[in-house]
Amino acid sequence: MPYYTKLSTSKQATPPLPASPNPRYNPPMPAPDPRANPLLLGHDAAEATILDAMATGRMHHAWLITGPEGVGKATLAYRFARRLLAGRPTEHSLALDPSNPVFRRVAAASHADMLTIERAYDPKRKRMRTQIAVDDVRKVTGFMHLTSAEGGWRVVVVDGAEEMNANSANALLKVLEEPPPRAVLLLVSSSPGKLLPTIRSRCRRLRLGQLDDATMDTLLRQYLPDLNDDERGRLTTLAEGSPGRAIMMAEDEGLAISAVVDGLLADIGNFRLSKGYEIADALTRSETGFSTFMDLLRAGISASVRAVARGQGDPEQERMIAMRPIEAWGDLWFGLTRLQDETERFALDKRQAIVAGLGMLSGNTP
Repeated sequence: MPYYTKLSTSKQATPPLPASPNPRYNPPMPAPDPRANPLLLGHDAAEATILDAMATGRMHHAWLITGPEGVGKATLAYRFARRLLAGRPTEHSLALDPSNPVFRRVAAASHADMLTIERAYDPKRKRMRTQIAVDDVRKVTGFMHLTSAEGGWRVVVVDGAEEMNANSANALLKVLEEPPPRAVLLLVSSSPGKLLPTIRSRCRRLRLGQLDDATMDTLLRQYLPDLNDDERGRLTTLAEGSPGRAIMMAEDEGLAISAVVDGLLADIGNFRLSKGYEIADALTRSETGFSTFMDLLRAGISASVRAVARGQGDPEQERMIAMRPIEAWGDLWFGLTRLQDETERFALDKRQAIVAGLGMLSGNTP
């Protein structure tokens, strides 16, 4: 059963989302695709580990690159792959000049010694598959046992490895159990706990952490040059050390939606469901408004609970948290998570889900 009941669908006047405080702001160009991105900052320790393996000749046959969404895992994987395919570095760096032929061929997905496995497009359903298909993973075995076309390494990147289904995971496990020489498998995963323990145990782990504010600021100046200092600082706070998440929120009206969330949480005691319908109508005009709003709403609740629990909450946060027992906020967070998950998984009505979520937050259940 859906997590919420059917709601009224009466039409009401809908205000637009708040405008960006920067009137000259233009939607950003997306960050380069990881396979074509020469820029990676803040992960020096992981790079040093890879460089040491190259220098000593102790190259593990499989690496599991983990960390939060958007911190640069896939970018590091392709950086690693390019350097393996181009030969040992002359300097202590994985960087490869974008003009290098290996860089260009990896960026164009045309290097004969590299294979990428990820969720594919389903032409029958006309949408991306929800899982990595077993037939795609089976390509890995044949590819890794081929002789290198250029006399060096064969490299496979599995991006979003946690999205393999059971059959796909078992097919990959066979490769890990009998790895061929001069072949490296790079698994990229934001949720490594979803992988089979036997897969995790056969990989060398590289965990990437959240980036610090200074590194985030440097990257956002590069990727989002039209933002002013206040907007860049706000995105840094919201993204929690993930440049990919910051860019996504900038593209998806994250700054405007965060202003809506801040206003709701600051005055939740006076919330009325009529306002909820107006907010829902405004948010569901865009494809990503629902997901961005729900993510930021849960993040705002978490931040307020942590601040008050540590004695660092401001008066608005303290008033909000005092509305219910502290443990009830955890129940609410999980309830909102379940609501978002069911809505997205079963393609339910996002407008109704937003109103239901706001009803849960305020206690004014529709």
